[in-house]
Amino acid sequence: MNRRTFLGTAGGGGLLLQTRRSAAQATAQAVHPGVWEFRLGTPEKITPVATRRYPPAEAGLAKMPVVASCPVSVSGSGSRRGYLVWIPLGANEIVYGLGLQLQSLIQRGLKKKLRVNADPKMDTGDSHAPTPFYVTTAGYGVLIDTARYATFYCGGKQRKGQAAAGAQASAAIGENALPAAYRRRRFGEASEVLVEIPEAEGVDLYVFGGPTMRDAVARYNLFSGGGALPPRWGLGVWYRMKGDFNQEATLALAAEFRARHMPCDVIGLEPGWQTHAYSCTYVWDKKFPDPAGMIRQLDSAGYHVNLWEHAFTNPASPIHEALIAHSGDYEVWGGLVPDFLDPEARKIFGGFHEKEHVALGVSGYKLDECDNSDFTGNWSWPEIARFPSGADGEQMHCLFGLRYQDALEAVFEGRKQRTYGLVRSSGALAAPYPYVLYSDLYDHREFVRGVVNMGFSGILWTPELRNAESTEDLLRRLQSVVLSPLAQIDAWYIKNPPWKQVERKANNADQLMPGWEEIEAKCRSVMELRMRLVPYLHAAFVRYHRSGVPPFRALVMDAPEDPATWAIDDQYMAGEALLVAPMFAGESGRAVYLPAGDWFDFWSGRRYGGRQRIEIQPPLEQIPIFVKSGTILPLAQPTPDTRDAGSFRLEVRVYGERPAAATLYEDDDSGAPSLAEVTLAWDPAAKTGTIRGAARYDAVAWTPIA
Repeated sequence: MNRRTFLGTAGGGGLLLQTRRSAAQATAQAVHPGVWEFRLGTPEKITPVATRRYPPAEAGLAKMPVVASCPVSVSGSGSRRGYLVWIPLGANEIVYGLGLQLQSLIQRGLKKKLRVNADPKMDTGDSHAPTPFYVTTAGYGVLIDTARYATFYCGGKQRKGQAAAGAQASAAIGENALPAAYRRRRFGEASEVLVEIPEAEGVDLYVFGGPTMRDAVARYNLFSGGGALPPRWGLGVWYRMKGDFNQEATLALAAEFRARHMPCDVIGLEPGWQTHAYSCTYVWDKKFPDPAGMIRQLDSAGYHVNLWEHAFTNPASPIHEALIAHSGDYEVWGGLVPDFLDPEARKIFGGFHEKEHVALGVSGYKLDECDNSDFTGNWSWPEIARFPSGADGEQMHCLFGLRYQDALEAVFEGRKQRTYGLVRSSGALAAPYPYVLYSDLYDHREFVRGVVNMGFSGILWTPELRNAESTEDLLRRLQSVVLSPLAQIDAWYIKNPPWKQVERKANNADQLMPGWEEIEAKCRSVMELRMRLVPYLHAAFVRYHRSGVPPFRALVMDAPEDPATWAIDDQYMAGEALLVAPMFAGESGRAVYLPAGDWFDFWSGRRYGGRQRIEIQPPLEQIPIFVKSGTILPLAQPTPDTRDAGSFRLEVRVYGERPAAATLYEDDDSGAPSLAEVTLAWDPAAKTGTIRGAARYDAVAWTPIA
C-alpha cells in the first residue's frame, strides 16, 4: 500500500497552524486502478488509512471498469482553524453518504459535522458511524482520511464574486424531480464541497472513479478491503434474551422457540451474563454456572451464542492490571479505556476473550457503547483525553469502534472461524468488518432510512425490533428487520417474546395478550420469510465481499439517471433483484416507485411496468416486495435454523421470459471459505430449470411467473 503501514502503534497529533496559506491545487497520484490520492500539506499520523487492519482488495479492484483520469480536482489550504479542502460540485450533482445519517438522505446543500455520538437527534452530522466519504450522481466518491470531527459543507455556499450557473442548469433537474423541501438547497448552481479538518496541518484525500455511482461505492469498498462476508448462520434470525436472564431461563426460552417452530439461529446474552457490566469484567456470573455446558446444549439445538459487552474494563476484571499501561488517562464507569491503537492492548483484551468465551463455543459479540454521548449522561471519555499511542480523545472516538472490532476479529481470524456481530460505532474503511450497527434510538422511519443510507458508506445497519406500540407496529417493524443485514429481535428488557405482549410493563408481569398465539403465527410467517431468503442474501454478501457492491442500497445507486429515485428514502434494493418498500404502523397503503424495467409483486405475481409510481394497500401480513423481471429467485424451505437440511432445498421462481442465470454459493463458514458456485438456469423453450455444481442445494420445484 502506498506510503502506508497496517495496524501498528500510531503516534503524534496535529498542531494548529498559526498563519493562513493560500489555496494550492493538489496533484493526483494513482494508487490503484481508478483510485487517486491527493496529499495536502502535512497529514496527521493517526488516521483511518494509517491504522487500518485490512489492505485493499487488489484482485477486485483490478476487475473494476477502467477510469482513465481522476474525475475531480482538489485544492487545500492551511488556516488557524486547521486545514481546508475544496472539491468542485456540478450544478445538478447530488451528494450522498457521510456514514450512518438517520435524518437525511440527500446531503447536497447541508452542513454536517461528522462527530461520533450515540444520540443523533438532529440532522447535524452526529452519528454512530460518521464516515468522511461521500459519493455523487456524477459517478465518483471522495474519502477524507481524517480521524477528526471534520465539517462538510456539501454545496450551497457561494464565495464573493462567484457567478451562479443560473436557471438553464437548474432546469436540467426538472420541475418535479425533487420534493419542494429541497428547492432551498440551491440546486442548479455550480458549487463546491468545502471540508474543514480541525487541528490538522494537512490531509490525504482519495478519489474513487466510477464510471457510475454504484461503481464508485464498490471501488471504495474494495479499497477498504472488500465487503464483509457473514457466516451463513449469521443471516438467520437473532433473538436477544432479557438482560437479567440466567442460564435456566435462557435454555427454557430457547427450547420454547424450537417447540413452537419459531426460527432462530443466534441467542444473544445481555449484560447479566457477567459478574459486572458497567464497567465490564468479561467473567461469567454465577447465574451461568456451566457456560460451556449451556453453549453445547444450545449448539445441539442449532443455536449460536452472542455475548453483549463494552470495552471499559472494570477493576475486578482479570485483565485490568495488564491494561493499565495500555489505556487512556480517563476512565468510563470506573473502568479503563483500552488503547486499541496499541497492539499490546488488543492482544491482552482479545487473548482473554478467546480463552474464556470463544474457546467455549461463543460465536460472536455485541460491542455496545463504543461510541460517545453528549445527551444521555455524558458518560464517555472527553476529547482532551490522551492515550499511550499518541491519540487524543477526539481521534480515539473516531477510531475506537473499528479498532475494538480489530481486537476481537483477530481472535476469530486466528482460529480460522468467521463471526457476525453487532457494534455501536464504526467509520471509514469499515466494509470488511462483519459487524452490524444498531442504535438505542427507535424511530421506525429513521431506522428504514438507515438501511437506505448505509450502502453509500461501506457500513451495515439493522433496524432491530425491541418492543412495539401495537401488534401492527410489531409486525411492520419485524418485516423491516427480516429484510436487513441482521434480523434481530432485541428483547433485552422484556421477559416474554414481544408477540406474547407488546406492552413492556405487562410483559414483565407475565400478563399476556388475549389470543397472542395468532400474533405469534403472523410473526412466525415473517421470520420464515427471512429463512426462505437466506440463500439469496448469502449470494448478495458474496458479491459484496468480492466486488464491493452493497447488498442493501438506495434506489438511486442503481438508477442515478432517474431523478425520481434521488430523494427516495423509504425504499431500497436487497440484492440485485428485490425492491423493498416497508410499511409503517398507521398506514393502510403507500406509494411505491418502480424504476425502469418490469417488476413483479412478490406476493401476487402481478406484473408492473417501470418508471412509474403505484399505489398499493398490502395486508398487514405482507411487506411490499417487488422482483425485477429477468430474475431467477431461489427460496429455501422455512426452517428453524440454517443448519437444517431444508435450508438447502429450493423453490426456484422464474420471473420474466428470459431470465439470466443465478449463482449461489455453498459455504462452509470457515475463515477461508471455499464458496463453491452453484448455477441455476432456465430454458425458456423447454420451460425447465437446471441446477449445476450443487453438493447440498437441491431445486425441488421451479415456478415460472410471467
